[in-house]
Amino acid sequence: MITIRPAAERGATQIDWLDSRHTFSFGDYYDPRHMNFGPLRVINDDRVAEGRGFGTHGHRDMEIITYVLDGALAHQDSIGTGATIRPGEIQIMSAGTGIQHSEMNPSPTEPVHLLQIWIVPERRNLVPRYDQQKVDVTGRLTPIVTPDGRDGSIVIHQDASMLAARLDAGQTASHALAPGRGAWVHVARGSVQLGDRVLEAGDGAAVEDESAIALVARSAAEVLVFDVPLS
Repeated sequence: MITIRPAAERGATQIDWLDSRHTFSFGDYYDPRHMNFGPLRVINDDRVAEGRGFGTHGHRDMEIITYVLDGALAHQDSIGTGATIRPGEIQIMSAGTGIQHSEMNPSPTEPVHLLQIWIVPERRNLVPRYDQQKVDVTGRLTPIVTPDGRDGSIVIHQDASMLAARLDAGQTASHALAPGRGAWVHVARGSVQLGDRVLEAGDGAAVEDESAIALVARSAAEVLVFDVPLS
């Protein structure tokens, strides 16, 4: 079963420096029909104005993933990390027992476009940590966040995997799903076909009770797939 979450139906936060779209309930946007998909709790599609960003604030007991599509994002945190995240990189911050951090657009001239993803960890009160690395997702669905670090992916404290692909028009990608697991598909840009449905940039889809997903790029596209337990 495939259930589409159209981009235009997502929640929104719009202020002078931030244009954010929320796939699931977040902040002032609340919809009991869209709270999570298994342990996948947040997909925020953020555009941050030049020289602006999220000042220092706290999190705990959440696995927070940042995926930059355009521009750059500067990160600082209370465990001593200072880093800049750019396209072609993946970052994870395990908030655990508690962490303070800020995320700013360091460019004086260009906005930054990013996806911020939250996944509920398998247990509470983990030791806070930060990790970041380059990824190559050209032409195939590539595991970039996994519970076991396979294929050089970043480790997450949850039985969940995040895969990504950049596809040219006409390229295909597939992913098998084990029993009891589902997939959330998020189209970051471009257009893909999932089964008999066409997804455009910003659209999402919940895939349940299926043994696999198959994607066909209808234009140059970038897509994320989250493989998560549903029980």
